[in-house]
Amino acid sequence: MRSVRMRILATLLVLAAVGVGGWQLLPSQEDQGRTIAVGTTDAVTSLDPAGAYDAGSWALFNNVFQSLLTFEPGGATPVPDAARSCGFVGTGLSTYRCELREGLTFPSGRAMTAQDVKYSFDRVKRIKSDVGPSSLLDTLGSVSASGSTVTFHLASPDATFPLKVATGAGSIVDREKYPADALRSDNGVDGTGPYTLAAYTKDKKAVLAPNTHYTGALKGTGRPVELRYYKDADALDDAWKAKQVDVATRTLPPRVLAGLNAADPHQRVSEADSSEIRNLYFNTRQGSPLHDVRVRQAMAWLIDRERLAATVYKGTVDPLYSLIPTGITGHTTSFFDTYPKLSTAKARALLTEAGVTRPVRFTYGYATGRGAAAEEAAEIKRQLEATGLFKVTVKGYEWADFQKRWAGGKLDAYAVGWVADYPDPDTYGSALIGTDGTMNTGYSDKGVDRLITASQQYADRSEAIRDLRSVQETVARDVPVIPLWQAKEYVVTSEDVGGGQYLSDGTGVFRLWRLSWI
Repeated sequence: MRSVRMRILATLLVLAAVGVGGWQLLPSQEDQGRTIAVGTTDAVTSLDPAGAYDAGSWALFNNVFQSLLTFEPGGATPVPDAARSCGFVGTGLSTYRCELREGLTFPSGRAMTAQDVKYSFDRVKRIKSDVGPSSLLDTLGSVSASGSTVTFHLASPDATFPLKVATGAGSIVDREKYPADALRSDNGVDGTGPYTLAAYTKDKKAVLAPNTHYTGALKGTGRPVELRYYKDADALDDAWKAKQVDVATRTLPPRVLAGLNAADPHQRVSEADSSEIRNLYFNTRQGSPLHDVRVRQAMAWLIDRERLAATVYKGTVDPLYSLIPTGITGHTTSFFDTYPKLSTAKARALLTEAGVTRPVRFTYGYATGRGAAAEEAAEIKRQLEATGLFKVTVKGYEWADFQKRWAGGKLDAYAVGWVADYPDPDTYGSALIGTDGTMNTGYSDKGVDRLITASQQYADRSEAIRDLRSVQETVARDVPVIPLWQAKEYVVTSEDVGGGQYLSDGTGVFRLWRLSWI
């Protein structure tokens, strides 16, 4: 789902528009109340935090819900939001306690209590939606609440737990509005974030109004915002060119991103390093044509990432050779080390050893409308079939259907982008390759699970590097996933909108409140 940079976006280039007169630096009263339209191709799976674990949904959650903790722009350490303080109790990392702020109220006017916090975490784990974030809370044993105090009892020491609390999985809901054991099915949202959801039309728009009752880490809420959802990158580009949106993000077509001009006086462009990644996942279960590890290893010898990045993505992404991307603590080049150059001969030898019929036939699924996913699928199909070793049937699915299919084990292979949840390498661990992880490949390795658990015990994250490297070496050997590329972050705004560079800065928080008229 979701995005991290441990270096936290080491290079941030904001290409400011030229020719802005001094009178424009101070917005008029009329501009203060004017709605900023933000266009995106990221779809919303669910308005209920227990039922969504994807970038589009969490971008909305960041703005209409509060978590106990949040991240400041560019920060790697969570700070209190709905909480006034949080911290581990005792000398270990197995008990985490937070004290709520005073004055937090839901839209109904009812005050938030510690019971609402407990209820919110409990229902995520109880509902355990196939496309929800329950796997992110795998170290959480139980939650207790007393007065304004919330205590989390962890099943194993987890130094990363505060970061998980700060994500969309930690969104606090009104226990009187959300069922305890089922997802809420209407279009309502009852949270305490900087915005309220004034109106929502699925796959079309979300209208956000500043929450005048907000109390938390922010000094103030932002301008009225309307999120507009587009079916694909070309539709977003058309809307941008027609000036139907003031901000375009995630994602314009690669050809458009590659051609962005810093000298254009009619737009502002934010380009930043990113640790959003995209992987090709495999169904490793018995009965899948990709069950045999040698078949997956053969594919690892054949995928040409350099060509994929250069042709399909026009150089707007970088080839990726490890589970943990460049710039993140613990990054390696495990796939390059194991498969240093393309080799049809090695791939053929592996398939011969496996005794499988050639060409190996399998289905490749992707989500329609998500960047250049269709072109990417066609290029990977071309690369594999050019060897005569594979025959690939490519199928595109609408986002919600696509999630259900991979969660149900109905796809042999599927490409999914990962916008990391929080700024720590742990976000690339259990969710992606751990037993019962959200990517649902069927892969399970007790050694990998132990290493992930071991890496979580270190408050000094540099001490986890050895375990993280071992995880990546094992993944390169077992190939439940093939890393494809690492993204760059692009946000384009009109010349009279500022704050675009803060929308997504590597902390996993989508800051609509930072947008403003200038």
